Amino acid sequence: MQLVRGIHNIRAKDHGCVLTIGNFDGVHLGHQRVIQALVNKARTLNCVPAVLVFEPQPQELFSPDTAPARLCRLRDKYGLLEKLGVERLICVNFTRKFANQSAEQFIEHLLVEKLGIKHLIVGDDFHFGKNRTGNFAMLSEAGKVFNFGVTDTASYKLSDCRISSTEIRKALEQDNLSEATSMLGREYSIVGKVFHGDKRGRQLGFPTANVLLKRRVSPLSGVFAVKVNTSLGQFSGVANIGARPTVAGLRQQLEVHIFDFDAELYGQCIEVIIKKKIRNIMKFDTLAALTEQIAADSEQAKLILK
Repeated sequence: MQLVRGIHNIRAKDHGCVLTIGNFDGVHLGHQRVIQALVNKARTLNCVPAVLVFEPQPQELFSPDTAPARLCRLRDKYGLLEKLGVERLICVNFTRKFANQSAEQFIEHLLVEKLGIKHLIVGDDFHFGKNRTGNFAMLSEAGKVFNFGVTDTASYKLSDCRISSTEIRKALEQDNLSEATSMLGREYSIVGKVFHGDKRGRQLGFPTANVLLKRRVSPLSGVFAVKVNTSLGQFSGVANIGARPTVAGLRQQLEVHIFDFDAELYGQCIEVIIKKKIRNIMKFDTLAALTEQIAADSEQAKLILK
């Protein structure tokens, strides 16, 4: 799948596509229905199915302290969309300057001149341009002028089923992994690069692979039984997601102790598939008490994953 990073990298050969616009955070079952419609429409019109996303997501620019945690990174989104048949992912740098352009500029410069869209699929609640003056009705009228079709994503929603990234985050916050799985269409997982930690787990006899979470997985917190996909295969393990109060940890991170594994993973991307919650985050008075609990958590995780 082609990745276009920035409007300045849209080339003349990229002109002409069927497009949908959105965050597509998590690429859940609702998103998948929209993408299926996108691919089918592109096939009918004999052009490329394309998805346009913004980085950062608009809420992350305007309200960084209250913006929702991401369910997946751009890298994960790319892989999931590619599997669904998307042929072009356009990633637009969302800045205040971009947000301040008029709705008319957004349509004429980006959608018509740059992308030459043949058909657009968006939600009827989609707003764009300065002061969010652009809306679905404006796009429909513009389609008549510039000769492109417009379809509302509501046409493809799953009947009697409320699926949204917000509902998935809510399910994860409430430790309802089965509900999150049913909305995602797959088990919830965290993908990230392993970095060098303080080696405290190794000192306690439970070496861990550490992944910095940033914005993308804060809905979850606690200790979990997990499966871990690495370049060497899949392994079982136990993971701590959140801060580390016993060692005065402040930032959120994922620490996963992989059973029967002694290879180096630094710098590699791993996928941690969340299977079942074991307990909440706890603060222990001593490192000895923490070590004893990690051993108990590990045994419980092994029983769960057996």
